[in-house]
Amino acid sequence: MTEQTTDTRPAAPTPRRSWLRDHSELGVCVLLLALGVLVLTDALTMDVDIAQRGPVGPRTVPVVVGCGLLLVAVLLAVDVLRGGRGQAETGEDVDLSEPADWRTVLLLAGVFLGAAVLIEPLGFPLAGALLFWGAAFALGSRRTDRDPLVAAVLSLITYALFNNLLGVPLPGGPLMGAL
Repeated sequence: MTEQTTDTRPAAPTPRRSWLRDHSELGVCVLLLALGVLVLTDALTMDVDIAQRGPVGPRTVPVVVGCGLLLVAVLLAVDVLRGGRGQAETGEDVDLSEPADWRTVLLLAGVFLGAAVLIEPLGFPLAGALLFWGAAFALGSRRTDRDPLVAAVLSLITYALFNNLLGVPLPGGPLMGAL
């Protein structure tokens, strides 16, 4: 009787596929490069005639951020091509064997979308309170006695800081006269 061996190992990947898999971080480089080009394009085509009052204008920060994104993309690409690899997740609070919690992700996305839709008719104080309360609920807080109050206080403080101290006008909605 002859002995037969069956090889159950998967077939070796093709050289091209293996190279792409080994250098998958280059996808992040492409994303950073595209984002940097987008930011720089928007910054350099911005109309700033009425807002320019000195050497530092509204284009300064976007240009710095865009150049930073391009620099990071190039440095990361060089590191990856030289053999650098990102480290695997080792956080003790992350269990990689568990599936993603899509319910929480979808609840948070709905809360953000709802706040974006409601900010104009309700104003920032009310839409922000709903945003903070909804986010707390989506992330697991079930304190219905405390959460709405904390959300309202956070929203009012945020509105006051941006509107009054920083000079960034936020829609006040029906509360505009009261605040």
